[in-house]
Parts: sequence; C-alpha cells; structure tokens
Amino acid sequence: MAAPETFGEYFKQKRIENNITLREFCRVNGFDPGNISKIERGLFPPPQLKETLEKYARALNIQEGTDDWYEFCDLAATSAGKIPPDMVSNEELMKALPVLFRKVRDKDFDNEDLDKLIGAIKKELR
Repeated sequence: MAAPETFGEYFKQKRIENNITLREFCRVNGFDPGNISKIERGLFPPPQLKETLEKYARALNIQEGTDDWYEFCDLAATSAGKIPPDMVSNEELMKALPVLFRKVRDKDFDNEDLDKLIGAIKKELR
C-alpha cells in the first residue's frame, strides 16, 4: 500500500489496519459515520483541537509519542496549512525555516533536489 499523503488517507489506512469497517468503527467509538467518511475522503478538514485528535488517535490505536502519533498530528496540521505546534515551540527550528523556504522557492530547486533534501533529513533523524 502506498504511503498516505493526506490526513484522511492516513486515518482510513489506520482504521483498515485495525480491521474494522467504517460503520463499526463509528458505532464502537460513538462517531458519526457521515463525518468520518468525509474526513477520510478529504471533504472535511482534519480536526485541529488536540482533544479531538487524541480521541481519534485512541480509537485508531495510535499511541501518543509514537511515530504514528506524530505523523497523524503532522498531517492534521499541514493539511490546514499550519506548522505543527511542537515545531513552532522549537526556536532553533523556527529560525532555520526561512532558509528552507527560500531554498525551496529557488527556481533551480526541483523535485529531484527536494527528494534528496528529504532523504538527507530522514537519514539524519535515524
């Protein structure tokens, strides 16, 4: 299965990994199936309130502090055009972001360059 690119795709992937249908997932957790379906299809924006994200994460068996948790929250934030709150509180990172933004806007910076940058970041994080 391809890596999910949106919050909705990630949400649906996690639900399916838990081997539960949309209707059963909603029945067990007290969610509205229409709303969850719209989140999964990208018709509703991801929730931004931490409490709501926590509630959905618990229902999807995503533990806070895990890589899945961070991906879940990062996709919710970036889908809304925001920087994740834990990143905003990192002063060193916030000082470096304008440099990254300028580089990515560089007309000579293409998708291959972006892939290399992402690879280097991932390698550094290991």
